[in-house]
Amino acid sequence: MTSQELNTRFKSWAVAIVGIAREWPTRYEYRMISNQIMRSASSAACNYRSACRRKSNKDFLNKLKIVEEELDESMFWLEFVVALTPSLKKDVVPLFKEANELLSITVASISTIRKTIKSQKRQT
Repeated sequence: MTSQELNTRFKSWAVAIVGIAREWPTRYEYRMISNQIMRSASSAACNYRSACRRKSNKDFLNKLKIVEEELDESMFWLEFVVALTPSLKKDVVPLFKEANELLSITVASISTIRKTIKSQKRQT
């Protein structure tokens, strides 16, 4: 998968998160969760985009770490909303699965870039 395809995947996932959050109840706790998850999901997507425009391998690594954290936070909020309202699970599961796949790809990329950085240090 190319970085452009992954960039599109991140953005589509973030848009889907916003779409589902708009459908949640309007009580205070759901508004709070909606705000949090929309921030973390959009942050994961925009930081992945930023990582693709890296200035160096270290910059790429640092931005991917932010993506990892934001994906993990988004997954937490998805779990949390299902814990509050189990009937939302059927709508949340596909977004959680996609977040988990994106997280796996991100973690693998972090591992690869760390090896690259370590190899470059040995060569100098």
